[in-house]
Amino acid sequence: MTGRGGGATADTFRIAEGRLGDEPTVTVSAPDGSARAVLALRGATLLSWQVERGAAGQLTELTDGYRDEAELRSQDGVRAGLLAPFPNRVADGRYHHDGRDHDLLPGRLGDRTIYHGFAREAPFRIVDATTTADSARLLLRSTSIRPGQYPGYPFALDLDVEYTIGHRELGIEIRATNVGETTAPYASGWHPYFTLSRPRPIDDLVLQIPAHTLIRTDASLIPLLGKEALLSLDHRPDMDFRTPRRLGDAVIDACFADLAPGPGGRTETVLSDPATGDELRVWQHGGYLHVFTGDTLARDRRASIALEPVEVPTDAFNRPELATALSLEPGRRREFRFGVAYVPSLH
Repeated sequence: MTGRGGGATADTFRIAEGRLGDEPTVTVSAPDGSARAVLALRGATLLSWQVERGAAGQLTELTDGYRDEAELRSQDGVRAGLLAPFPNRVADGRYHHDGRDHDLLPGRLGDRTIYHGFAREAPFRIVDATTTADSARLLLRSTSIRPGQYPGYPFALDLDVEYTIGHRELGIEIRATNVGETTAPYASGWHPYFTLSRPRPIDDLVLQIPAHTLIRTDASLIPLLGKEALLSLDHRPDMDFRTPRRLGDAVIDACFADLAPGPGGRTETVLSDPATGDELRVWQHGGYLHVFTGDTLARDRRASIALEPVEVPTDAFNRPELATALSLEPGRRREFRFGVAYVPSLH
C-alpha cells in the first residue's frame, strides 16, 4: 500500500502494511527517517510513535502502547485507545436516554464496570491515504456500531478517524455520523500514554495543565452530582498544575475542566523532562483532560503517564446537564480534534 492515494516517492512519507501477530497494521515513515508511527486497524489504535531525538539521530519511543497481539486484544490499560461512543465510565453500566433506560451490561451481576466505549476494539479499514514531503494522512473508517451489535446501545454510527503524521507531530480527528433514525448519545476521546524518561519512572517529569477546575468524584471515580462536581483548583493546590510542577510521587486519576485555550482555540498540556529539556505538547480543541499516572497498570506501572483529551467527563451519559451536548441527531456529524507534538530542547 506504499503511497496509496498519494503517489509516494523517495522524498515523501511512506505508508506500508504489516502485521502484529494476526492483526493488520499500518506503518508510516518519514522520508528522512526522522519519524515513524505504527497503527493497528483494530480500534484504529496507535501502537508506536517514534521521533528522532538528540544529536545521535536515533528514533526514540514517545508512547507506551500495546507491544504484541495479546496486549492489543486484552485491551489492558486501554493503551492509546480511541474512546467512542463514550469516554471513561458509565456508572453501573446503565443510563437513561430519550425516555428509555439502557443497560450496557445486561444480565451482569457483581462488577458492572464498563468504560471507554466500543471503538477501541472495532474493526477499521483504510479508505484514503495521501503522502507529502511533510506528512502522511490516513483516513480509517468503521461501520460496526449498529443496533444489536452492542448491548444497551441501539444506535447507528459511522466513525471516521483521520491521522495526520508529520516529522514531530501527530494529529487525530474523530468524526461520528449518525446514520440511524433516532438521536444517539455520543462523545469521544483518546487514551494515550506518554514517556520522555524511559527507563526512569515518570516521577521526575514536569507537568503543566492549563485547567482551572477539578472534577470531584466519589470512591468509584464517578463525578459528584451537578455543581458539586466542580472544584476550583485554587482549593486543591496539590492538584493544581497551572504552573509547571514535578510529578514526584503524585497518584492521579482525575479529570480537569475549564481548560484555557491558546491561539486558534487550541489548548496545550505540556509534559517535559528537566534532564533533557525536551517537551511533549498534548493539544486539543475543546473538551476536558483526564490524567492517569499509571499506578494500577498490569505492566510497567508509572513508566508512562496517560494524558487523555476527552469531550466530556466520566459518566456523562448520566448527567442531565450534558444531555444536549451529547445528543447527535440523525444525519448529523460531530468532530473532535487533538494530538501531540514533540518539541526538542534548544540546548
